[in-house]
Amino acid sequence: MPEPIRYRLMVLLAKIETEYATDPTPSGAANGILAKNVEISPMEGEDVSRELIQAFLGAQATVPTGLRMVLSFDTELAGSGAAGTAPKWGPLARGAGMAETIVADTSVAYTPVSEEMESLTLWFWIGSTKHVLTGARGSGEVTVNAQGIPFIRWTFTGLWNAPGEATRATPILTGFQKPLVASKTNTPTFTVNSVPLVLRSYSLKFGNQVEPRLLIGRESVEIVDRAEAIDVVVEAVPLTTLDPFTLANAQTLVPVALVHGTVAGNIISFTAATCQMKRPTGYQNNQGTLEWPLALSPLPTSAGNDQYAITLT
Repeated sequence: MPEPIRYRLMVLLAKIETEYATDPTPSGAANGILAKNVEISPMEGEDVSRELIQAFLGAQATVPTGLRMVLSFDTELAGSGAAGTAPKWGPLARGAGMAETIVADTSVAYTPVSEEMESLTLWFWIGSTKHVLTGARGSGEVTVNAQGIPFIRWTFTGLWNAPGEATRATPILTGFQKPLVASKTNTPTFTVNSVPLVLRSYSLKFGNQVEPRLLIGRESVEIVDRAEAIDVVVEAVPLTTLDPFTLANAQTLVPVALVHGTVAGNIISFTAATCQMKRPTGYQNNQGTLEWPLALSPLPTSAGNDQYAITLT
């Protein structure tokens, strides 16, 4: 009998493709991803019944179709440690429909794009079983909760390749920096409509609509649309300070800004300059304090592709 496969023995690599769905051969030395909470659906698809006539009752044979893989995981939210150097999770942002703009020694910015989107190849081992997702594209959600480790939850869909047995790569993960807990000290700025607020939780959903497009002559995974969303829970303030009801009723566009980190190389700013305040739907009582759950929709201006920016400095 073979030895059991140890569930915790996982390795994840990710590399940008230069040609769509052509495996660029990631390496452990250059393309390792420090991840947690990994989930994989190794053979997503449909089972089409053959619906054959038969002279007796019984199950019908099926044919698997529309095969793809779906891989989800978290990466901790931290910079590269050096201003103007892309973080190790940068390729994941590019595979989730963002452009990467680097200003040497100064900043790295990620903003949405609507055309010429990049794609990833992901290699994922569990035990010695290797899964390869080619042509992968995806979406993500940033979570910053008070007294928690900020992270991004990624979900990628890739073209299906049959898993196989292969020696695990040895990833080098030293490029990933230790994260900072979200706190008053480490997260110095949060504003809605330029009003500083006390923040319990923040979520930015990239909102990509990811669909496999499996046709005769072309098989791909596409980001066909997107609808970003920001959800926060904040301490309520007098309506003379900030009135979310009036803002929602008037469909007023407001800026939302969050800055996490205080030291160069590990400062991450989330800005969304034109957010529509959605209708407040209720109140929350936390520790005897009134809190507002607020939902906002980052909207593009007439220039487009500017609904939000993630900037590392």
